[in-house]
Amino acid sequence: MPDSRAVVYRTRLTTRFRGLDARDGVLLRGDAGWGEFSPFWDYDDAESASWLHAAHEAADDGWPAPVRDRVPVNVTVPAVEPDRARELVAASGGCRTAKVKVAQRGPDGTLEPLDAEVARLEAVRDVLGPGGRVRVDANGAWDPEEALRRLPHLDRAAGGLEYVEQPCPDVAGLAAVRRGQRGDTAVPVAADESIRRAEDPLAVVRADAADVVVLKVQPLGGVRACLDLAEQVRLPVVVSSALESSVGIAAGVALAAALPALPYACGLATVNLFAADVVPAPLVPADGALLVTRPAPSAEALAATAPDPETDRRWRARLERVAGLVATGGAR
Repeated sequence: MPDSRAVVYRTRLTTRFRGLDARDGVLLRGDAGWGEFSPFWDYDDAESASWLHAAHEAADDGWPAPVRDRVPVNVTVPAVEPDRARELVAASGGCRTAKVKVAQRGPDGTLEPLDAEVARLEAVRDVLGPGGRVRVDANGAWDPEEALRRLPHLDRAAGGLEYVEQPCPDVAGLAAVRRGQRGDTAVPVAADESIRRAEDPLAVVRADAADVVVLKVQPLGGVRACLDLAEQVRLPVVVSSALESSVGIAAGVALAAALPALPYACGLATVNLFAADVVPAPLVPADGALLVTRPAPSAEALAATAPDPETDRRWRARLERVAGLVATGGAR
């Protein structure tokens, strides 16, 4: 095992996701175990400070005691062709809920055609069967009019959507989608980016803009910070990953395990998208759930995910900058 407290990793993704073909980050080792610092590169240093707080909480402080020993999870289906969508659901480890990416834009900036989204959802529904649950994630790519136009079609294709995650980029858009839907056919709205990248996460609640909130441990500053936020928003919570290694996923599992109530499957089954992981026994679902456990890296797994020298240099420089920002009180 490397002696350094900081170990950089990089792995190829088996399916292009969030515009990425690979994922990388830094693992930090402390008295309580290992934590992960892996803000996406579109986060600036100030935004990345919360990710570092989460990593230090995991490494140095540990997490609250769990109230459950397993966490139900969804399979995540990127914007892929129907056949590939079927494969991902079938190989998901028994997941009975699927989160399907929609609202993807092509190289020319145009939205994916509605019929392609419908075909993807129908393929997912076919594999899950009538007892499965389907949710969609637009990552804020629609305006309210586009969301209201597409949602009835997607809802029918899914056999009834559990919810739509972040249909529009801002709180006003989320509220407009909630107001613009009709009665029993209304698809519930979940807020993700409007929570984790917001100066004021509670604005969603004041605007009556969401039915569900999505919490991600790293962007929100740690497990305890998320538990505090969940208590303030008083809406159902879905815990989701930020496309982390099993070290980072373990923090999400710890949050989901500590919540008083967990009405929805969580979006923590993303390690299957990694070609290699930093631990010998990755956190992947069995019978549709993750066990509440904390896997540790091994020398062999870290060697298999060792980055090229330039990636290693960039991450160590980033870690030093963000740590300096936190130390001087310059972070958000």
